[in-house]
Amino acid sequence: MKYSRQRELVLETVRKYPVHPTADFVYTHLREEHPNISLGTVYRNLNLLAELGLIHKIAIPNGSDRFDFRTDEHYHMICNKCGQVFDAELSILRELDTQIEKATGFLVTGHDLIINGICSHCKTQQNLTKERGNE
Repeated sequence: MKYSRQRELVLETVRKYPVHPTADFVYTHLREEHPNISLGTVYRNLNLLAELGLIHKIAIPNGSDRFDFRTDEHYHMICNKCGQVFDAELSILRELDTQIEKATGFLVTGHDLIINGICSHCKTQQNLTKERGNE
């Protein structure tokens, strides 16, 4: 792959912000110091970096794709309230892979698992709102 300064900037931005950024987030942050970069360039480079396995693309149903610098096997949780994406370490799925292979002979090569719910911060805020309503 030919070196590209713009591709390097996109990769560094995903690495710098471990919030599972969207393409728009990456674009907005890059434009501050590199006003000539285009949104199309950011999208193309994010997708290429994901295809090359240098970043992980998280397809969000009914939302913008997110990108993760971590490429090791892990899963994601998305808060239904604030939209924040969190990493989840789930060893139970490795056990499930083993059970599937033993039972069926099917070799599991990966998962696309997104867990939806309410993060601890939003849950606390929700509980505070309920408490205030009961006063």
